[in-house]
Amino acid sequence: MLKELVYSCRTYRRFDEDVRMTEEELRELVDLGRMTAFSANSQSLKFAIYHTREDAARIYPSLIWAAALKDWDGPVEGERPAAYIVILSDLTMGPKRAIESGITAQTMMLGAVEKGYGGCMLGSVQRAKLAETLGIDQERYSIELVLALGKPKEEVKVVPVGENGDTTYYRDENQVHYVPKRSLEDVLYS
Repeated sequence: MLKELVYSCRTYRRFDEDVRMTEEELRELVDLGRMTAFSANSQSLKFAIYHTREDAARIYPSLIWAAALKDWDGPVEGERPAAYIVILSDLTMGPKRAIESGITAQTMMLGAVEKGYGGCMLGSVQRAKLAETLGIDQERYSIELVLALGKPKEEVKVVPVGENGDTTYYRDENQVHYVPKRSLEDVLYS
């Protein structure tokens, strides 16, 4: 079961915007995230959830999509995320927690897949602009990641890394998204 979830948990960048996520579904994902491990059990991450069309439209301009796809500016209207979870470090509770935010984000992404959704973990974010847009206190909170979520509207295929070793993702003429992955033998240290 876990293997199926992990193998199904791909990065999606195009969504069916008409399929909305509820606040309750997002709260369930945050509940999964809050149960992950934290250094010194600090539990210093906070989560801001957004699911309305208006909120999604406000958040979208602060995000940077798919740097490897040089001729693509991100999803067009109708294919944008239905919801977002903004992962914040509460700086009054200790230093920024990059490792914990990654573990937490992946846990929430697996939960989204289990619910029939998909998403994209965005680290390329105009943080000051997004904080201002959302009214986030930048003295107290650091934006770590943004999870863009929704019903996937694209096909993502995992393919073996070619002989040249290039792991750069790409799309074909039909907009199928390909993600090269190294083989198990290639990642085992011997």
